Amino acid sequence: MIWRDELVGQLDFYWEQHLWPRLEGLTDDEYLWEPVEGCWSVRRGPGGGSMIDWTWPVPEPPPVTTIAWRLAHVAVQVFGIRASSHFGDGSLTITTAEWPGDAATGLEMLRTNYHWWRDGIRGLDETALAAPVGEAEGPWAEYPFATLILHLNREVMHHGGEIALLRDLYRAGYARAGS
Repeated sequence: MIWRDELVGQLDFYWEQHLWPRLEGLTDDEYLWEPVEGCWSVRRGPGGGSMIDWTWPVPEPPPVTTIAWRLAHVAVQVFGIRASSHFGDGSLTITTAEWPGDAATGLEMLRTNYHWWRDGIRGLDETALAAPVGEAEGPWAEYPFATLILHLNREVMHHGGEIALLRDLYRAGYARAGS
């Protein structure tokens, strides 16, 4: 068994069969729909760019998040920042990121950063998969790279399922009902 192929294959299968097809036709209204009061989302900032709602530590219970928040989280924090720090120059960070303020930009950023991450992990051999991920991953620096890949695969699937559910609720009329 070639573990790299299994790890990439799991991500590719989810992307091709579940996530990307469910994002087809995403509108700005769906992307920014706030199903309840107090949602975290992506919003216009004071300088005209977009910003993601975020507080650390995250409140308990955590706020409901919009499709925009979830999609931006996967595009930027899951794929983009990791690809930048492990396969790029490390310049993309939580503070340098441009947050996608509309559906088309969010989808393009998600697609681009997915391929950046995927192409990077396709280039890893067994030794690299077993090596520590390093200081870019903070307190998890000593964990093997394969553990990071498994974690990110899980994050994509987790948030992808939430995005699909929010689209189902929006399509079913919850947005128009004001619920």
